[in-house]
Amino acid sequence: MQALDIKNPFNAPVYYESTVGSTMEVSRLLADRGEPHGTVIAAGFQEAGRGRIRGRLWEVEKESSLLFTILLRYPRAEEIRPALTLRTGLAAALAIEDFAPVLVDKVMIKWPNDILLAAAGTAKKLSGILAEANGGTVHIGIGVNVLQREFPDSLRERATSVCLAAGEAGRPFALLEMIIARLYGEIENADACRADWKSRIEAKLYKKGEKVSFAAGAADSPYMVSGTLVGIGECGELIIVPNGETAERYFTAGELIFNVPRFPE
Repeated sequence: MQALDIKNPFNAPVYYESTVGSTMEVSRLLADRGEPHGTVIAAGFQEAGRGRIRGRLWEVEKESSLLFTILLRYPRAEEIRPALTLRTGLAAALAIEDFAPVLVDKVMIKWPNDILLAAAGTAKKLSGILAEANGGTVHIGIGVNVLQREFPDSLRERATSVCLAAGEAGRPFALLEMIIARLYGEIENADACRADWKSRIEAKLYKKGEKVSFAAGAADSPYMVSGTLVGIGECGELIIVPNGETAERYFTAGELIFNVPRFPE
């Protein structure tokens, strides 16, 4: 494991390994050995990366994607920022636009944990996020397709990379630095609790105001809800008004179903 010379406003180290089982696993080891709030572990390749739904493997070309986990420590679970996964998604989406300005206003958040490129009536997945907490310790894993030019047949029409979308891409570590900076701004600076965080996420919320189908509940739930996606709640819940109803319904778990791949973070 080597330390990278990357600016980290959390004032914590940024580590790198060429191959790991998963950066989430390494982050847990770093937490056990006492590494501080904001510590980052990045990898060139994950042999056992996974997503929100267990068993979905992350298949990427070596060194083509940005794969990392950031360790966050809070005194108590109650002090973890609300809607942390969505706020991380906002930070990642804005950083991708910083990294590739041609993509400005095209990078969207798919509730609860995906980042999409939405343009010309289509949506393709650029990035995924996985957050897991144990008390006040949080591990946020982020994967971004940066330089990948080929995808498996099952994903080719539904996934993309920054390179494919923008025509070119800089170094993945430059994007890493941008995401860390944006995340710090979203959750750590003096304005982190400002009242507009929810509206800022909703401004990038994919399908907001449109008809959607939603598999409510645990992963791969058969319980489907169809209706209009209204926005998100104060804790990041998804708000839908079901077809034929007038009252808003709030969902804390589930998956939006449309032509976007279920490949993992």
